[in-house]
Amino acid sequence: MELRIDLHLHTTLSHDSTVTLEDAIEGCRRLGLDGFAVTNHDVLTRVPESALDDSGLIILPGVEIKAEGIHIGAFDIRELPEDKLSLGETVDRIHDQGGIAIICHAHSVLGTWLNRGNIVEAGFDLVEVANAYQFPYWMMVDLNRRLARRLGRPETGGSDSHIPDTVGRAYTVLEAEERSAEGVLDALRKGRCRGEGRGISLGERLKWPKVRV
Repeated sequence: MELRIDLHLHTTLSHDSTVTLEDAIEGCRRLGLDGFAVTNHDVLTRVPESALDDSGLIILPGVEIKAEGIHIGAFDIRELPEDKLSLGETVDRIHDQGGIAIICHAHSVLGTWLNRGNIVEAGFDLVEVANAYQFPYWMMVDLNRRLARRLGRPETGGSDSHIPDTVGRAYTVLEAEERSAEGVLDALRKGRCRGEGRGISLGERLKWPKVRV
């Protein structure tokens, strides 16, 4: 079955987001998405059972961490890797727990992360190709997709939302065997996924710095 999941989203447990869990649920429902992942900065977020039961959505706990300045989306891990590890060591710690490591928004108009660490040798499982906050959106999608091809890795997508208005703007399309968090993780591991969506508007972009600290 085909599932659409916003695989990169921040809630108020991230220092720079105003999105509540209820905002994320409402936004994904409005857009007809099947669910979302909570990827707060450096915080492993537990999703309340009540939210899982009542929302009817798949809500996947994850985390966004940094190593050598590169952002990594990690899923299916129990504890955060230690600080100040190299990029490869951080990805290894994720894999040691049976987790999944995604390189997030590897390019920007200010430059690329390809000269940081050793991305080719780090062993990422997937590449975030569609990130709604990247600008200009389609140029960044193209550059990220080239990286995915270079690494021979499947692609993902996520809104990277920090405000309620942009929840679900970009997402991952997965071919899953079941409609569940386990089904999403299995599809990611098998690479049965792709990134889709569109970028945020200038007006939405201007709202984000107001909540950053």
